Amino acid sequence: MSETTTQMQDFLTRQAKVCHDNCEIEKDLYKELGVKRGLRDVDGVGVLAGLTNISCIQSSEMINGEKVPCEGKLFYRGYNIYELVDGFMKRGEFGFEEITYLLLFGKLPDEKQLKEFREILAQSMTLPKNFTRDVILKAPSKDIMNTLTKSILTLASYDDKASDISMENVLRQCLMLISVLPMMAVYGYHGYNHYVNDDSLYIHRPDPNCSMAENILRMLRPDKSYTELEARVLDIALVLHMEHGGGNNSTFTTHVVTSSGSDTYSVIAAALSSLKGPKHGGANIKVVEMMQDLRKNVDDISDESQVEEYLRKLLHKEAFDQKGLIYGMGHAVYSISDPRAQIFKAFVKKLALAKGREKDFELYSMIETLAPKVIADERKIYKGVSANVDFYSGFVYSMLDIPLELFTPIFAMARIVGWSAHRLEELTNVDKIIRPAYQSVQDEKEYIEMEDR
Repeated sequence: MSETTTQMQDFLTRQAKVCHDNCEIEKDLYKELGVKRGLRDVDGVGVLAGLTNISCIQSSEMINGEKVPCEGKLFYRGYNIYELVDGFMKRGEFGFEEITYLLLFGKLPDEKQLKEFREILAQSMTLPKNFTRDVILKAPSKDIMNTLTKSILTLASYDDKASDISMENVLRQCLMLISVLPMMAVYGYHGYNHYVNDDSLYIHRPDPNCSMAENILRMLRPDKSYTELEARVLDIALVLHMEHGGGNNSTFTTHVVTSSGSDTYSVIAAALSSLKGPKHGGANIKVVEMMQDLRKNVDDISDESQVEEYLRKLLHKEAFDQKGLIYGMGHAVYSISDPRAQIFKAFVKKLALAKGREKDFELYSMIETLAPKVIADERKIYKGVSANVDFYSGFVYSMLDIPLELFTPIFAMARIVGWSAHRLEELTNVDKIIRPAYQSVQDEKEYIEMEDR
């Protein structure tokens, strides 16, 4: 180690503690001054920061003037998510394009409108000449979310109207980004897998006649092959992850950056940066890693008592990452159930049977039943706990042979639809920059001359 490197490391070690000590704020002050940490009340209710027509999450209802927890409900533009999924499934169609139209334009398309919209998305599924070689494959990274952010910001350089925030132009940009995000993510993974993992490199172009879900699998796999069940389950995953209220971290980021007057590329890059955090879009990866650790440390995964003992160890910070969490359990809003997880579970079971992974599905189902009971025993909780959509999504992606590096990017491929809808809504309705207040708790100090320090 060089002298310069040693000096840098020594400086960082010393000063990191100084940073921590001078950044730390007493937790009691939040309560004393009425500041809601994370912009949430102690009972989990979010601080009202805006209005939206795009989606609605319901976890409780008023009965005789009293707020009572209920089965979780999710509405896209006023339509129940159960009915939307049932609708396109009964017709034997893929839902991504139809539900994207609904979220962006506020109404369900008829056959002619949907046909035209699919054509528009297909036309938008094109990257600039040599962009894949010069941008996506250059400096490959295991962190595909960073690759996506870099690629989207670079796309602004190819857009003569990058800073134009008129409705027509922003809509054009959003449709283009929705269409090319899967390409950039999958190509980014192939670049990493080739240059870092020394595997074969193959770049498949999307087929304009395929659905979004089909194209993702087509571009990802060496032989472009997939089953109809695989594509339909991935399509369901995309629809369920598209949108979840304006208050989730990445969507709120979209509103905040949009409110400053920034361009679409910067807004989506900021949303991606928010989503990549393990407390947000990276949660399903933690579920998969937790399940891998469980299999290593539980002798018989079919024995409920052994599995329950492991779950208690998780809560006691004696297993996995010592964070005291059972990943995939609980949600900031839902209590009794997460409707997305409920819808997903039926399709997960079908895929597990087709893939010969019934035992894995049984383990997930067992934990879904046991975890809420264990958490209720071990924790003082203000509302119910149930499995969230992340609990099953990682399992699904593993059955689809999607690499771990693409788990969060697939979330982004879906959620960019919601971000786009919220960007359009923010531009339409709000003309003030979002600027919340922070109260200073720092004492005033007298300046000290250099020779007296």
